[in-house]
This record gives sequence, C-alpha cells and structure tokens, in this order.
Amino acid sequence: MNDVKKHAGKKMGLWEAVSLAVGTMIGASIFSIFGVGARIAGRDLPVSFLISGLLAFTVAYSYAKLGAKIISNAGPMAFILKGFGDNIVTGALSMLMWLSYVISIALFVKGFAGYFLPFVHLAMTPFTMGIVEALTIAFFVTLNFFGSQAVGKVEFYIVLTKLSVLGVFIVAGLLTLMPALIVPAFDGPHVSGIIHAAVIFFLSYMGFGLITNASENIENAERNVPRAMYISIIVVLFVYVLVSTVAVGNLPVNELVKASDNALAVAARPALGNFGFILITLGALFSISSALNATLYGGANVAYSLAKDGELPAFFERKMWFKSIEGLYITAVVGLLFALFFNMEGIASITSAVFLSIYLFVIVSHYKLADKVGGERIIIILNFTAVLVAFLLMMYYQWQTQKPVFWGTVVTFSVALVTEYIYRSATARKFMAVEFSHLEKKIR
Repeated sequence: MNDVKKHAGKKMGLWEAVSLAVGTMIGASIFSIFGVGARIAGRDLPVSFLISGLLAFTVAYSYAKLGAKIISNAGPMAFILKGFGDNIVTGALSMLMWLSYVISIALFVKGFAGYFLPFVHLAMTPFTMGIVEALTIAFFVTLNFFGSQAVGKVEFYIVLTKLSVLGVFIVAGLLTLMPALIVPAFDGPHVSGIIHAAVIFFLSYMGFGLITNASENIENAERNVPRAMYISIIVVLFVYVLVSTVAVGNLPVNELVKASDNALAVAARPALGNFGFILITLGALFSISSALNATLYGGANVAYSLAKDGELPAFFERKMWFKSIEGLYITAVVGLLFALFFNMEGIASITSAVFLSIYLFVIVSHYKLADKVGGERIIIILNFTAVLVAFLLMMYYQWQTQKPVFWGTVVTFSVALVTEYIYRSATARKFMAVEFSHLEKKIR
C-alpha cells in the first residue's frame, strides 16, 4: 500500500498513454487470428485491416469526446452510466465487459497453443491444444500470486520488443514481396470476405479503450486522452496494413490458411528462412504471454471496480491483490471453458460482437451527452450506423457460417442479462450513484 501511495501522484504523459494502447493492440490478436483473417479475406487482408481501422475511428470519436470530460478509470461503463443511468441493461453491460476480458483470455491461450506446439514439434490435436491451453492459464494464474509490478515498469520495453520483431519482418518481407499476390479483388465474394474479416479484426484495435480506463492517471487528460487514442490507432493501422501486406505478398493464401494457427511465423520463412520462423514464433509467444498476464489482472480488476460500484455480484469485489482470489479463479476458469469449446474464429467473432454491443451503447451515451461533452450529432449518428451495421453483419456471418458461434453469442448476452436480473432481484442492490457523483464535476 505504501508503494501505491508513493506512486499515486505520478501520472502518464501523452506518449506513455500511447505506449499503453499500442502495446495492447499490437500484440496477441495480430498473432492469434491472422490465419483466420487470411482464410476469410485472402489476398484482400490488407484492405480488411484498413476498414477495421476506420471503424475503430468511428468509436474513438465518442470515446475521445466522453473521455476528455468524464475522467474515470471505469472507462466505457462510466460513459454508459452517465448516459443511461442505473438499470438492468447497464448492469448486464457491466457483466458483458467482464466477459469481454474472459473471452479475450480464451483467444490468447488458443493463440499461444497454436504457436507453441509447432515450435516444439508436437502434433496439433484437440487433446494437445486443450492440455497446453489449460497449463498456460494455470501458469499465469500462479504467476499472479507474485504480482505484476515488474511487468508494469518495463511496458515500454515490451512494446519496443514487439515493434522490433514486426519491424524486422516488415523490412525483410518488403524486399521479397511479390506484387501479384497482393492485388485486391472487389467482386461479390471478395467484398463479402473483406467486410467479414474487417468486422472480426476490429477487435485488434480494441486496446485504444484502455486509455479511458487509465484517464485518472493521465496528465492533462482532457487534452491527452483524445490525442493518445487517435495517435495509437494511426500507429497500429500503419503496422497492421504493412504486416498483412508482407505476409500475403510473400506466401500464397492457401499456405497461410494451411498454417492458420501460426500463419505469421510461416509467412516469415520466405524472407528470413528458419530464423524468421523462430523470431516471429518467439515474438508471438512473448506478446501473447504479456497480453494474457495483463488480461488476467485486467479482468479481475474491472470486475472488482464494477462490483465495488454495485454492478457485479459482491464476491467479485475480492481479488488477488487483496488476498482473496475468487475473481481471479472465475475469470481464468470461464476463459478456459471458452477456449475448449470454441475454435479461434468463433472466439474472435464472439469477442467482436461483445465489444461492438458495448460500443453501440457508448455512442448512444455520447449522443445524449453531446451538449455537455461536445461532438457533432450528425457525426455521432453516422458512426452509430456504421457500428450497428458491423454488429448486424457479424451476427449474420455467424448464422451463415458457424451457427454454434451464433448461439454462443446469444447465450453470452442472455447469461449477462439474466444473471444481472436475478442478482438484483435477489439482493435488491442498486447502483450507488454516490460512487459516480464526481462525474458531475468532471463534465464542464
């Protein structure tokens, strides 16, 4: 506690905030689901990354306006609570926000197994995947007993390492690029694939929202929160388009799809040989590990924060840092269940659907608060329309291609809503407005 007090007065500057977001975005997802994107979009994958980045800007517009005025580490839930007040839907969204961390954990452990098993020359079977996934989560749950202060102190170097690995991949890959492999196609089937992949890869940009979750710790937040969001998205968009261009331009799409679980590592071989395969594999394992560790902490942390304000069951209030581990255990176990029962594309699709639903409510909150926080309502309406279309397309693609994933998404939303209803009915607990009374002072 003394250390917390000692550092409480220190705030992040603009570039530290950018580093936080970039480090989260350029990490596990680009390694984990790249092969999924190659299968869906093929040679048009760079276009999909561009579209998903533009979609991220539509959400960032509302996040930036709200985050500049509502300074709270509760992030999007602070925005939604301010716009909608306390009700069962708000409570269900709080549960969904926690579930977004849970499903992300599933995505990360599946990605880790996908790179680890080929690296150690073990066959990829449902059994070996399940064993590695379970052991990986168990390892990081155990690691959480020892704290993560050291990881936080070297976040800049973690980001630098990720960018360096991808930088080597990009530079070497551009030298051996085959332009004929990256000419996009825009006929009906290809456009459908582009949009489908863009909606799934939208989750690769979700890290910009972490800036609002740290807004109380950012100096000159009203100015730096919006700037950090836009800068981080631009940086990540640039890297993603280059990485996908190099991968698609160095390896035929059918080979990328065949190596779906570790596609980037295989794509590095034409330019860098076996060294490239090892480099990208180690970079992937390093990135996924850091993201998984941070998400286990983040999942427990957001559950704690929301529970403290009356939005989740009380037992989530106790987390590892306060010598009680129920929240950590539940986050890890439910994350493992998602990993065992859904494939990579399914997990990515459910995660995107959850985030898109939260973003829709954030945009509506922005519309309702626009007179106080700023923003053009016509832009907000257009942004809402774009995100709503993306959400509906996501559900449509799930129904058309993977009905179990569609029903998994429906069940995820239903469980959040029913759980919140039962909990509130049983306890008569209401959101305590006093906990967010400081927001009134923050909006000016």
